[in-house]
Amino acid sequence: MRNLFAFIRRFSVLLFFLLLQAASFTLLFRYNKFHQAAYMDTAGEITGAMEVQYSKVDGYFHLKKENEDLRRRLNDLQNKLSENFQSPDTTQRVVADSIPVDTTGTIRKYLYMDAEVVNNSVIQPNNYFTIHRGSKQGVEPGMVVISPNGVAGVVMDVSENFATVMSMLNKQSRISASLKKTGESGRIEWDGSNPRRVQLRDIPKSVKLKVGDTVLTSRYSDFPAGIMIGRIQKIILEQSTNNYLLQVEPSNDFSRLQNVFVVANLQRAEQLELEKRSKQKK
Repeated sequence: MRNLFAFIRRFSVLLFFLLLQAASFTLLFRYNKFHQAAYMDTAGEITGAMEVQYSKVDGYFHLKKENEDLRRRLNDLQNKLSENFQSPDTTQRVVADSIPVDTTGTIRKYLYMDAEVVNNSVIQPNNYFTIHRGSKQGVEPGMVVISPNGVAGVVMDVSENFATVMSMLNKQSRISASLKKTGESGRIEWDGSNPRRVQLRDIPKSVKLKVGDTVLTSRYSDFPAGIMIGRIQKIILEQSTNNYLLQVEPSNDFSRLQNVFVVANLQRAEQLELEKRSKQKK
């Protein structure tokens, strides 16, 4: 209390001046319409500016929730695409035990699950990334992973809640690809050098192509057909094979990979089992 009185005594002149200023401004704005209007206008502008800044800050902290909502909606839309279904053969009866069939009679082939990338590498010769989805959520080795921009990788191993994915930027990665214009098929590899370049091989020199042509997943791939891989950046003719070696810029920037989709091929097990039996008969 003694310190408070000492403070008031020390700054009494200043405090008295501020009190008079406050009183004069109160009288000025209360009884003078011009100044009152000017004050209200200025106060409104300041308040409005503060509300805008608050809205920006508040919006920033809600970005994560909004992003999750968008991912969920995109996941729902992805699962409704017609490419994920196959029409049954009308010449025979189709029996579907474990493959979901919708009300139109079409058989679902692909199921999409959204996932978040929680660890990633792009500078190693053999790169992997980790997603926050595992066996509890239905993820299995062999499932493929894409992003909204295109091909990402293939699931290699899973735990209950996580999965490791072999990135397309892995020297062991092999992806069946095709040229959008001609349909010619080849394979996508990575030489381990530049994360912004992958290589498309086995394209015959008779094929007409040019820089900028689009490269997609082929129908022979584990990925759904037509998924974006990238665009041709450089065309090289390999003298030893008479095939092209095409440098392709990936549509994905793997250093910024955040949100992806795990794609389950609901007919994959049936296909693999049939192919295995056929090989055993040879």
